[in-house]
Amino acid sequence: MTYRLPQALQTPDDTQALEYLRTYYGRNGGRAYTGSYFDDWGGEQDPDRFTAEDVVAVTFLSVVVPPMAAHRLLVEEAELFTGLLKELGPDRDLVDEDQTIDPDWPGRRLNRALQDRLVGVGPTIASKLCARKRPRMIPIYDSVVRDVTDARLAQWEPLRNELRAGDGALHERLLRLRDEVGLDERISAIRVYDVITWMEGKQRNLRPTEPDEQPGAALPEE
Repeated sequence: MTYRLPQALQTPDDTQALEYLRTYYGRNGGRAYTGSYFDDWGGEQDPDRFTAEDVVAVTFLSVVVPPMAAHRLLVEEAELFTGLLKELGPDRDLVDEDQTIDPDWPGRRLNRALQDRLVGVGPTIASKLCARKRPRMIPIYDSVVRDVTDARLAQWEPLRNELRAGDGALHERLLRLRDEVGLDERISAIRVYDVITWMEGKQRNLRPTEPDEQPGAALPEE
């Protein structure tokens, strides 16, 4: 099957997408999901260096970086990962990325290095660490997002193409949804997309199945 948008974004009607966002971020009178703290945990951070705040932030998305992997990320091989982040360049919206996202794209190489060099870090944790450093550029991946969008073979390039179609119509719609809910401008278009997609999967009772997806103790999760 080909990559598909979540059902909430397949029609012009924004009702369901807005409900997902309001529920996730606690804007409908209920308690916000723990994942809402991921976006701004720890305040302003060095964009080119992984920090302890990043390791804590991903726990709000129901995954845990193993202790020795964290030590390697933050201490032993910190300069290697800083070099990869600098090569990727400053954060920018995925819709504006002109380069095709192939295996040699710097973001893909960063994601691969996190998985190859950090024991216990798989595609889910790696994507969430990448999204902490480049929240406008790198989307979050997990098995729920995979099953909703059928991103079994690829996610970043198909999503980039969807965002760029129709002169960036989807990108602009995601920003409009964010603003209508009253979310901070620091929450990127692809983060809005991730929340809508994940909430749709949760409604369908899809559960994480990746080996590196550790369910959180607090509910609601992610």
